[in-house]
Amino acid sequence: MPFADELIGDHTAKALIKAVAAVATGAPLTALCTAVGELAPRSLRERSDLLRDALLHDLPGDYDSFARTIRAAQHGRLPFSGWLIWPVTSALAAKAIDDGGSEAFDDAMNALAELTSRLTSEFAIRALLDHDFDRALATILTWTDSPDEDVRRLASEGTRPFLPWAKRVPAILANPRATLPVINALYRDESEYVRRSVANHLNDLSRQQPDIVVETAAAWLADPDENTARQVKNGLRTLIKKGHPAALELLGFARPTNIDVVGPTLAATRIPFGGTLSFTATITNTATVPTTLVIDYIVHHMKANGTQRGKTFKLITTTLAPGEEREISREHSFREITTRRYYPGAHAVELQLNGAPTGKANFTLMPKS
Repeated sequence: MPFADELIGDHTAKALIKAVAAVATGAPLTALCTAVGELAPRSLRERSDLLRDALLHDLPGDYDSFARTIRAAQHGRLPFSGWLIWPVTSALAAKAIDDGGSEAFDDAMNALAELTSRLTSEFAIRALLDHDFDRALATILTWTDSPDEDVRRLASEGTRPFLPWAKRVPAILANPRATLPVINALYRDESEYVRRSVANHLNDLSRQQPDIVVETAAAWLADPDENTARQVKNGLRTLIKKGHPAALELLGFARPTNIDVVGPTLAATRIPFGGTLSFTATITNTATVPTTLVIDYIVHHMKANGTQRGKTFKLITTTLAPGEEREISREHSFREITTRRYYPGAHAVELQLNGAPTGKANFTLMPKS
């Protein structure tokens, strides 16, 4: 993932200043100029918020005058796209909310749809959803019929429950069925760009409402097109990784009943800090029919409080013929990384077949020398 200053850096602020100055003649843009030197210590969203607030300070008129300036820059001669769009759309939303009127709110929704193809308005739309959820959602539902794939994607992406880098919308979290009409209208969209967003939206929902997600996926599979099976598999990926029985069964991975598992067998039971755990296992289909398996493994890491917590890792998806035996092996690294902290002590690893754990093999992660 790019660093924040590669996305919203001094170059972004300077491009925004030039584009606005070209259409807002006489505006000193002092806050924006000051912001150029204040981006460095901030996160990406904080940088966007800083430029948003500077833009609002430098263009202090009412919503209508602000929107006219932005549309003039949009259609001006200087570049007006890329990551500078995030603070611009956020400022439009803030101005509309401050105005308090329905006309400003609706115009801001339209403006965000106009600008979304220049980067995305998915972050800014959250403020309008939070301010008047029902009014915003009614407009968003009309976007599912837009001829513009960027606008259709905005409908799905902007209403995701756990959109990365974005603020949460309490009304979406409180009513997880509220956005189903949006993704139900788009799951067979002709654009893969839109369909990816829909799958991510469904996957977001699975974090809190797995039953609703399985119900929705089943309805899609009952009325599919050539992309639906892949779409559902993508949308259920977190539930599959967690071994959710109904999600696995929906994709044809029933709980195995005639499978013999030997292992996991560890190459060593004392793993040096920063070292590698190696294990093997043998899986045999004892049934008289082929069996399709999603095979994962779970590492039960020691936590700081002395308890263990499992994390699932993918292995393979395979079909075993009657009587077929399959040997699998894996090396799992305990190399130090910034996204996970390891604690020495008792750990364990186990296989998971179609969501069903098969028994743990214990090992010890040694202290850091």
